[in-house]
Amino acid sequence: MTPTPPPHPAADAVTDIDTVTDQFLGHRELLFAVIYNMLGSVADTEDALQEVWLAWSARHRRPDAEPVANARAYLVRVAVNHALARRAELSRRRETYPGPWLPEPLVTDEGSVTDGAERAEALSMAVLVVLETLSPLERAVFVLYEVFGFTHPEIARMLNRSPTAVRQLATRARRHVHARRPRHRPEPDLHAQVTERFAAAALGGDLRELMEVLSPDVTLWTDSGGKGPAVSLSPVHGRDQVAAVFMAVARAALAEGLDVHYRLVATDPCALVFSGDCPLAVLVVDLAPEGDRIVSVFSVTNPDKLSGVRPPR
Repeated sequence: MTPTPPPHPAADAVTDIDTVTDQFLGHRELLFAVIYNMLGSVADTEDALQEVWLAWSARHRRPDAEPVANARAYLVRVAVNHALARRAELSRRRETYPGPWLPEPLVTDEGSVTDGAERAEALSMAVLVVLETLSPLERAVFVLYEVFGFTHPEIARMLNRSPTAVRQLATRARRHVHARRPRHRPEPDLHAQVTERFAAAALGGDLRELMEVLSPDVTLWTDSGGKGPAVSLSPVHGRDQVAAVFMAVARAALAEGLDVHYRLVATDPCALVFSGDCPLAVLVVDLAPEGDRIVSVFSVTNPDKLSGVRPPR
């Protein structure tokens, strides 16, 4: 009987590379969501993902590398640590950033949320804004525990901290977030309806309708990065002041013939404002817990943060 020849070394290498690649791609959406929630920047998330892939593939090229028992936990640990390193760089950038800094909009189709893609676990714009006030470690623990359900011992291993230290970080972060952002989630249909009412009134110059949907203590945050349109580099507080801003915006919108499309930013309904195919703004509103009045308007007009936004076809 003729013996079966041993497999060619190159064939084994291809199989190993395919397996390593499949493992990474199988967890890519989870890794994206974890990193984005820690950074609030799509561009930096993509860069960090590339670094995770390079670290993951390099590890498997080492002849002395031990097998990875839990690829998901290992990859998330690598992703979290790369995100923490980038968090420090983002903090330095923010020190010289002109005006308010808002998360880069993660514009999605409605289907990607209902289909259960893990990147849809990205938090609301309002919560991401609050997370910017946490320390990097507090934010990492909050995201891993509150959003993705990792246990304190699992997070401790990822961050090289004790479970006790992680529990303390989790408690501080949760208390901080809930004090600034009461836990509530508007009904999706109501949130979408109010968003459309607001955008129609704000860009159509309907002052009466605009005053109806704005809370008396509403705040407008505009992130222009010093490059996009902004009437102020400081937040604008109060219904009268915010309405006045949008009446000026409406005059420009009517003169230029802007188009508005409705999509989602992560899981928030949003209004996308275009001039032709050029995105001018992404508008997201946050509702009061007790009703349908708007307590915050987040307007991203920085063109660097809108480079991935395309009009629906």
